[in-house]
Amino acid sequence: MARVTVVGGGLAGCEAAWQLAQRGHDVRLVEMRPVHSTPAHQTAGLAELVCTNSFKSEDLTNAHGLLKAEMRDLGSLLLRAADETRVPGGTALVVDRHRFSQRMTDWVTAHPRVTVVREQATSLPPEPAVVATGPLTSPALTADIARVLGGAEGLAFYDSIAPIVDGESIDRSIAFGAARWGKGTGDDDYLNCPMTREEYAAFLAALRAGDVYAGHAWEGLPFGASGGAAAGGEAPAGGEAVSGPGPNEPEDAPVTPLDPSVPYFEGCLPVEVLAARGEDTLRFGPMKPIGLRDPRTGKRPWAVVQLRREDATGQMWNLVGFQTRLRTGEQRRVFRMIPGLERAEFLRFGSIHRNTYLDFPTRLQFYGAPVARPGVIFAGQLTGVEGYTESAASGILAGVNLDRLVRGEAPVVPPPSTILGALYRYLRGAEPGRFQPMNSNFGLVEPLAEPVRDKGRRRQALVERARAAFAEWLRASGVEAAEMPGLAGTTP
Repeated sequence: MARVTVVGGGLAGCEAAWQLAQRGHDVRLVEMRPVHSTPAHQTAGLAELVCTNSFKSEDLTNAHGLLKAEMRDLGSLLLRAADETRVPGGTALVVDRHRFSQRMTDWVTAHPRVTVVREQATSLPPEPAVVATGPLTSPALTADIARVLGGAEGLAFYDSIAPIVDGESIDRSIAFGAARWGKGTGDDDYLNCPMTREEYAAFLAALRAGDVYAGHAWEGLPFGASGGAAAGGEAPAGGEAVSGPGPNEPEDAPVTPLDPSVPYFEGCLPVEVLAARGEDTLRFGPMKPIGLRDPRTGKRPWAVVQLRREDATGQMWNLVGFQTRLRTGEQRRVFRMIPGLERAEFLRFGSIHRNTYLDFPTRLQFYGAPVARPGVIFAGQLTGVEGYTESAASGILAGVNLDRLVRGEAPVVPPPSTILGALYRYLRGAEPGRFQPMNSNFGLVEPLAEPVRDKGRRRQALVERARAAFAEWLRASGVEAAEMPGLAGTTP
């Protein structure tokens, strides 16, 4: 078999290394810690969890739970380690973060086909490789990636994310379809949630009083400012992008989002910062009602929250201009004050943080490799997936596909009726210029051929279809699960 390299010892990198080693390849796993540490990591361990210690729900009718089932079908090392180090967490898979990282480190470093090299990668490897260096890749490697992608415009350096809600949870008796001044391709280009003067005042007060996530010093500096990644710092590989800290998340060196010294880009200001600037700043900004009339009154509303569709079928709707650092509970409370969103189901919460991710839709092939280097596959948050399990799943698939490429076989991706396949369809098919990181949710999945109104029955139908489709994909593509530690042919 071949000699291959995996750059990055986070969740995605460890999963890729395990898949490749178990498929017979000699793997060189490059991890810079502890030679070069980061502001967020506390140890030299592989797969260190620097944010929440939860891998979210295991319930199959939850998108995160369904993704885990697909990962187990492929032989996920992360989930094996999580099973052995879990702590009570209800339906969520919650782990002891230190024991989890130690277990992952022990298994990966003990594998006879894996050599862990503690050094900083400054360029893409010349040999077949998986690159999973996390959301704040080092400047030198970033520059080399940009060169391969054809320029720095192939990367995004600041992550500004607005919430996304489930289309079926929007009250269409209040929200109306229209683009400002009648521009656009149809009445359903945007949905508009109108506000009266009193509703706007109450919403503004709640927004200003909302509990915000302070963040960390290394998150607070946009690309090009002094310090942080732009000056040579690193941030965690494989961390989970969240709008607020999870259990046991470090609170070192907080940066207050409303602090005027925080150098946000004007184009991605948190909505709560805009609200703090004046009574009418939002009403003359992202909530301007100009060019719209509420069909219920025939008049222009005092303010409007616009929702923009995220997919062709209208299952997911983005709150335009509502990037935020409100904590997730506060986002539910405050944004459900918006008329028409009183029962909104959030598929993704808003956030703003330092990040580096590739412009997947325009610069990478469907399986995550640039055209110029088809044997170098990107994985993890660098590709634009959000979350621990999403990053790890992309690492598994990258390992599977690098093995196939080395063997002379074509890379494969599951169908969009599965969670993993739907994520990759989003990465490749997102609208250029609007591409932003995404976590797993049912809004990404191919709709059912026959609509089911009952939410519980619909979820169950989606799960049954996804499980059958994933099993058929494994059979048709010849992909087999990697064996786990303690089983035949592996190192316990």
